[in-house]
Amino acid sequence: MVLGFTYQALPMRVLFGPGVLAGLGDELGRLGLRKVLVLCSPGQEDTGHRVADGLGGLAAGVLAEARMHVPVEVADRARDQAVHLGADGCVAVGGGSAIGLGKAVALAHGLPVVAVPTTYAGSEMTPVWGLTENGRKRTARDPRVLPRSVLYDPELTVSLPAGITAASGVNALAHAVEGLYAPDRSPIVSLMAEEGVRALVGALPAVVADGRDLSARSAAQYGAWLCGAVLGATTMSLHHKVCHALGGALDLPHAQTHSVVLPHVLAYNAPAAGGAMAAMARALGGSDDPAGELWGLTGRLGIPRSLRELGMAETDIPRIVDLVVGEPYANPREVTAAGVRAVLDAAWRGAEPAAADPHVRTHHR
Repeated sequence: MVLGFTYQALPMRVLFGPGVLAGLGDELGRLGLRKVLVLCSPGQEDTGHRVADGLGGLAAGVLAEARMHVPVEVADRARDQAVHLGADGCVAVGGGSAIGLGKAVALAHGLPVVAVPTTYAGSEMTPVWGLTENGRKRTARDPRVLPRSVLYDPELTVSLPAGITAASGVNALAHAVEGLYAPDRSPIVSLMAEEGVRALVGALPAVVADGRDLSARSAAQYGAWLCGAVLGATTMSLHHKVCHALGGALDLPHAQTHSVVLPHVLAYNAPAAGGAMAAMARALGGSDDPAGELWGLTGRLGIPRSLRELGMAETDIPRIVDLVVGEPYANPREVTAAGVRAVLDAAWRGAEPAAADPHVRTHHR
């Protein structure tokens, strides 16, 4: 078999396993960092102070203001605080909100970021940054925001509530799903994506059943790592576009929005992404309906399955359709206003994803 592809390995160091947080100070020393600002969300403030206390004199302070979708005003405050304290780096503790805030500081001042994930968001594995201003979320890629080191310590995820655990895990699955049909995928990316889905789907029910199961927590972090790496290596498609529009315009909860939308976008793209659907079927244990299987999984995990439950009004659908179709982007199936409307209608109602018409126009397979 003759293959031709490009794969860009991202320059990052990963420390993985129970207790690796104890080595954070040594990791900062290896990077030459002497004074870091610890970033976290208000809900993770205790963990942020625990991390700062463990660093002693290496910690310049704790800023517990990270918010979903990284509002530009929060990013500005974090940048100002880093400058005021004379920090030469940031430690982002938490999920995508905290890590996204660290990326905003890195983008503005070039300060290196070390990530300590406590959810399964996957942002720590990507050079993708996002900022929300005036109801619009914009994203881009810049190698300066890629964390220099990532410490995956499953002990830090034990206190994560079951509902957030489940939604965060399905959010990570979305990265792998889109990577399987991305135009710039490679055999390496496809292997990571399929294995990431397999690991997360196997781990999440066990973690939700027993949050103190470190073996299952480790498996979930392993899956999230792989799924995040896929997102970092490929182009985002319709799923992420829809979720970014919903998050930026309506401030819907990030992970739960991904969980609701994913099965419906997968069903929409299925006729134009045969290889991706075959890989998903293998990862899901041989299911002949990956979109339906993911929808069933969200139900078993107790995650909300409708945008209505997340606070979206039905009258918001046309506005989101306009945002999604307003800019071109890669997707295996042609993106139309009618198609996006159908996806959003089903996701708003929480309906079971329906199989799409196989006679559709495709962009790539």
